[in-house]
Amino acid sequence: MDYLARIRAAWPGKVVVKGIVTREDAELCLKHGVDGIIVSNHGGRAEESLRPSIDSLVEVAGAVKGRIPVLVDGGFRRGTDIFKALALGATAVCVGRPYIWGLAAFGSRASRPCSTSCAANCQLVMRQAGTSSLARIDPSYVVDRRRAEAPDAPRAST
Repeated sequence: MDYLARIRAAWPGKVVVKGIVTREDAELCLKHGVDGIIVSNHGGRAEESLRPSIDSLVEVAGAVKGRIPVLVDGGFRRGTDIFKALALGATAVCVGRPYIWGLAAFGSRASRPCSTSCAANCQLVMRQAGTSSLARIDPSYVVDRRRAEAPDAPRAST
């Protein structure tokens, strides 16, 4: 993380680091005065854990504990994806590909409908979940089926 100290010394503005996927790296970012983190596996092209960004989000957000913004990037296409990421600790969600698809298919006027559609879908999911604001979305709205269906998971007695 020496490069981060050099960037901090040379740049007076905000520094946001993209590609953080572990608790340890998030803690190093905090230690070096980073202003924000983007949890991202870079589409799986540059990160070797094979973990989706959303699986890394809980670990990174847990390390940060709200001290700096935690954005997440990678695989977010619908409002349900955005809702889940917010529930798991993201401050914000980066939605890139739908914009690119709209731009490629319909030109520059397509980016606005894409953002409107994602936002409207997220609002629909919030209404269905009974949440009245983004601040009220919390982890209780997400069920980790892998953990719930694990053969060694404790079962309720009848």
